[in-house]
Amino acid sequence: MPRETARRGMTGRAVVSLVVLAATVYLLLTTAPRLGLDLRGGTQIVLETKNSPTVTADAETTDRTLEVLRRRVDALGVAEPMLARSGDNRIIVELPGVRDPREAVEVIGRTAQLSFHPVLAPGAAHSRVLDDESGQPITLGPAALTGEGVDEALSSVDSQGGGWLVSVDFKGDSGRAWERLTGQAACSPPGDPTRRVAIALDDKVISSPQVSPQVGCGVGIVGGSTQITGRFSPAEAKDLALLINAGALPTPVEIIEQRTVGPTLGAAAIDASARAAVIGLALTALFLLAVYRLAGLIAVGALVAYAAVSYAALLAVGATLTLPGLAGFVLAIGMAVDATVLVFERAREEHSVKRGGSLPRSVSRGFSGALSAIVDSNVTTLLAAGLLFWLASGPVRGFGVTLSIGVVVALFISLVLTRLLLHLTMRGVVARKPRLSGLTHEGRVRQWVNRRDPEFLGKPKRWLMVAGAVVIAAIAGLFVAGPNLGVEFTGGRVVEYSTSAPADVERVRDAVSDAGFPRAVVQMSGEKDISVRTEPIDEDATERIRTAVAGVAGDATEIRDEKIGPSLGAELRTKAVIALGLAVLAQLIYLAVRFDWRLGLATVAALAQDVLIILGIFAWLGKSMDGVFLAALLTVIGYSVNDSVVVFDRVREVRGQRRKEPFPRVVGTAVLQTLPRTINTGIGVLFVLGALLVLGDGSLADFALALLLGLVAGTVSTVATAGPVAILLDKRWPGAGRPARKANPTRQRDDNGAVV
Repeated sequence: MPRETARRGMTGRAVVSLVVLAATVYLLLTTAPRLGLDLRGGTQIVLETKNSPTVTADAETTDRTLEVLRRRVDALGVAEPMLARSGDNRIIVELPGVRDPREAVEVIGRTAQLSFHPVLAPGAAHSRVLDDESGQPITLGPAALTGEGVDEALSSVDSQGGGWLVSVDFKGDSGRAWERLTGQAACSPPGDPTRRVAIALDDKVISSPQVSPQVGCGVGIVGGSTQITGRFSPAEAKDLALLINAGALPTPVEIIEQRTVGPTLGAAAIDASARAAVIGLALTALFLLAVYRLAGLIAVGALVAYAAVSYAALLAVGATLTLPGLAGFVLAIGMAVDATVLVFERAREEHSVKRGGSLPRSVSRGFSGALSAIVDSNVTTLLAAGLLFWLASGPVRGFGVTLSIGVVVALFISLVLTRLLLHLTMRGVVARKPRLSGLTHEGRVRQWVNRRDPEFLGKPKRWLMVAGAVVIAAIAGLFVAGPNLGVEFTGGRVVEYSTSAPADVERVRDAVSDAGFPRAVVQMSGEKDISVRTEPIDEDATERIRTAVAGVAGDATEIRDEKIGPSLGAELRTKAVIALGLAVLAQLIYLAVRFDWRLGLATVAALAQDVLIILGIFAWLGKSMDGVFLAALLTVIGYSVNDSVVVFDRVREVRGQRRKEPFPRVVGTAVLQTLPRTINTGIGVLFVLGALLVLGDGSLADFALALLLGLVAGTVSTVATAGPVAILLDKRWPGAGRPARKANPTRQRDDNGAVV
């Protein structure tokens, strides 16, 4: 039964929507967001373990080092620190609230020192008092042996009783030193504190086991090994073994990245992003209402649901919200408009231009006709997001997570929730008075389009000559002005200060030069904000720079500090090139499989043009090209492909219907037919990005600028580059966009069960 099938489909959408919205409300009410350090303030340090003459810096060794560092960080008294291994030989340490990282760097950078001590009676000479593992005071004598004598420590089940134990094997003369130490302790009666042996790591007792009563005085534990028992849990035994091994196998660590952000800067970023989201969403809502009336009201409701579901999804997966991630979240609100506008414009076309008929049927045909373009455009965006997550690190990787979640949620909102709401609304009074829907009139853009001649791409070489001139002018900026690579790609240090009074940048530059840093790059990042970029320097040199800035501009409060090692900078630079190359290759492969190799090549030519234009404009403007810029650039690639996919999807459809029509006219027709969607989507995204550009500052504003340039360049390049290239390729190798079989309308059933 067709109608029964359609009804079950809508019932399924309703159930899924209710479940998702209920879960969203629950998460919003019960889960607190996890803010990155660039939003809540603090210090992030990335360490890299190095090979030593006796130890290879692999994943196991790095885990041991991480456990040692965890105890050191705990000793700093930092609330909610985060330590995690990244790859086989890197450790990420996040210290919320730590504004001065010098103490943390000093503590973290030391090599682990494991030592074994006799326990003495209180007040003994040449002793010191520490707390044992239970927090009780214990008196230690001089170290009898160090961790260098430990061969290996393993955790295992205690076969003689409950719990777990730790077995320790010694090497060389350390076995005899252990015999002497335990033999001395065995001379005290059982239960006496001096019958214990203390194991200390970095002057902190991690275990103080008592020597077994079976061990004789002066004999000690022989055989070069021992067992530490105490009814440990599996986790406790494993941690103790890791700590002992880490002390036995000290691995040198190098600080390759360090970032410090003041809480005021993070609060300002949150405030700017929140205001941009509210203003951008409000302007987008007003625009949708003005253009699509009742359907626009549904789109606004779906857009609000999109924002809520996306945010709840981030909370559900435990994603850390960073500055680029927050910007990506705001950006995704604008991107969510695209699928809805695609459906609305297709429904208008179905009702007003092509077939007419009932409003519900036109809406259903709109969804069916737009489905291919929606899926293809979102898949290409997911490819860019996946590359960000795979190749990037830190905040930029967080942007990839945010973007991926945004794309998936956008598909759900547009194909499930919006369709359900339209199905419920476009009936009754609205069906009898379809003008109320906002989907039955052509709109001013479509009326203008209908008067245009689709032959405007008949001379593709002229379009390519103009596009080539623009690209050459942009590329000239890379050679004349040169790219201003951020510290992430060059290595070095960037420190930003907030001063008590406005400062003259030239005076600050002279003061920093006189302090011993003539090659430092000094820039104003606000009326009272000054950033200084130098080669890699230590904490003392950073303090000299702060003093120099304060001498010219009054009090100088550090609000940001980023330190990138030269090796990491080179690695990130290589990854950036790989990311861009793979992004282009991935788009080409997908489009060649999904569409046609000629259309895929034309799309890649357009997106390459967009990348070059943005790189050139940023070079001419002297804007920094950092990790956030890379995120924007890869997003622009998704934007550019998105536009081309929508147009070429229509090219394929039009060519299937008009097989004898010249290909330039087919492409021109497709461009004109999709132009209302392009303009309306662009305006929606423009509101959000414009709000970010105006309200944001620093990297947030540069991020919005790059995306605005990409929005304009991507829209123009689809017409001026992708279309003409496809026409020339089809002239040389005919067959672009031509279906393999004779095109037949896709036979699907609409929401009423009728075949469409």
